[in-house]
Amino acid sequence: MRRPWTEVFLHLVWSTWRREPFITAELRERIYGADHVHLLVRIPTTISIAELVRRLKGTSSHLVTHVLQSPEPFKWQGGYGVFSVSKRHVPVVRDYVLNQERHHRDGPLHHQLERDAE
Repeated sequence: MRRPWTEVFLHLVWSTWRREPFITAELRERIYGADHVHLLVRIPTTISIAELVRRLKGTSSHLVTHVLQSPEPFKWQGGYGVFSVSKRHVPVVRDYVLNQERHHRDGPLHHQLERDAE
């Protein structure tokens, strides 16, 4: 192979600072109305997990603060959870991530995947 071939899938979870409800009713239509984030990503070998999370948190904080102009201060917690996902489990985790609103409304949470957002 001329280039490395990787399939590294990660499930990332992080929450708002002190689980504060920074995502207000005014912002809910434009962002998911919860106090934490779940992402499923395929990460290239050219970036570290820490750098990816730093960029994601920074960009999303900038979006909320400067683009959406949140009336309240906005901040993510410093930590995050990261889980490696096998290729065969990607569809299950993908469905879990895509259905977060329903999971939180109806309560069928996967506690292992939620605990690291605390």
